Amino acid sequence: MLCGNKTCPLLTKFRSKIKIPKINENFQGPSAGIFVGKYNYPNINIGPIATIDSTILTSPAQMFGTDYNKVIEAHTKLLRSEIQQNIKSKNKFIQENQLLAMAEKPAETEFNFKQAPKMNIRFSDITQPSGPIGKLKNMKITENVKISHKVDKIVFDDLKAVDASYKLYNIGKDVYKITNILSSGALGIERNKKLVPTRWSITATDDIVTKQLLSQIKTYAQINNYFVFESNYIGNHFIILLEPGNWEFENFEAWAPGSNWAQSSKQISIIEEYEPFEGRKKYANKQAGGYYAARLGITEFLKKMRRQARVISFREISEEYILPLGVWVVRETVRNAFKTKPTIFSTKKEAMIYIKTKLKLPMMEYIKQSELLRQKKLDFFFS
Repeated sequence: MLCGNKTCPLLTKFRSKIKIPKINENFQGPSAGIFVGKYNYPNINIGPIATIDSTILTSPAQMFGTDYNKVIEAHTKLLRSEIQQNIKSKNKFIQENQLLAMAEKPAETEFNFKQAPKMNIRFSDITQPSGPIGKLKNMKITENVKISHKVDKIVFDDLKAVDASYKLYNIGKDVYKITNILSSGALGIERNKKLVPTRWSITATDDIVTKQLLSQIKTYAQINNYFVFESNYIGNHFIILLEPGNWEFENFEAWAPGSNWAQSSKQISIIEEYEPFEGRKKYANKQAGGYYAARLGITEFLKKMRRQARVISFREISEEYILPLGVWVVRETVRNAFKTKPTIFSTKKEAMIYIKTKLKLPMMEYIKQSELLRQKKLDFFFS
């Protein structure tokens, strides 16, 4: 604990390592999906992810609310296998990975590795942590893979990947499942099908679904009051303001000294991204996947509400969040905010006074960087 952080990254890794069962060159277990790497693109690594411990939760939606260290421990019990393939490969191995990605439930799979998988915990701001990784000689699915008729029809309808992804969402498949199927190269016009690195497909899926939702949200009536929602999970504190107006979105990330992206900083760092009614023209480089994950959760709620609004989201990240667990943390924390009862105000002034009491940083620090907070309306001054 000499680093001064509340959670020691070295101890976290060590505690996770010692709980991993020894794995040899041969392993059999249920596949929890697939993982597609991005290094050496277009010749990249792909392979199924197997669960070492069948009792662990693998769905981020189910995992939300779990203790920080337990989340890390659970993910270190996911065994990642890999073989290098070209993104346009369509061999039997790729086809089997597509089946596992589309499967309704994990399918029993046999793995034969070149050598015993090595424990090497990897953390990412986009993808979930991973445990042991092994180079595959070969693999075999040892049971019939069950695939929903609706999923099967969408995948083989020769649709564009964008259209197929949203159709999957509309039949009730969450973005985590869609991401897996998109990564596997199963979606798209046949001649254009290719593997998509998991890191890219996560953000792509969030963006695809959100844009489709927004095409409907922008036709809805505006909300009449000011709604403030709040959610907090493992050092990620969200305050989300919905206010009357056409769709606009501003997202703040404030990283405390000692947190994941500010470990060497002595001051809190604020990162801002903005989107007008017409939409963004450029990728949100400053916030990357976190921006798109937060925006998805917000638009899901507006679609359900059948209203549009201007949205300002404040995310304050404390030193508790020392190791990144992936953008699912953002997505599920935002989704959780809208499961709680909002605080409702009749004026923006009242809403902002309330939000100020909830934020650790002075409001003025946000206003300095803001597109929307600097747009003063008459009712703000004369309410």
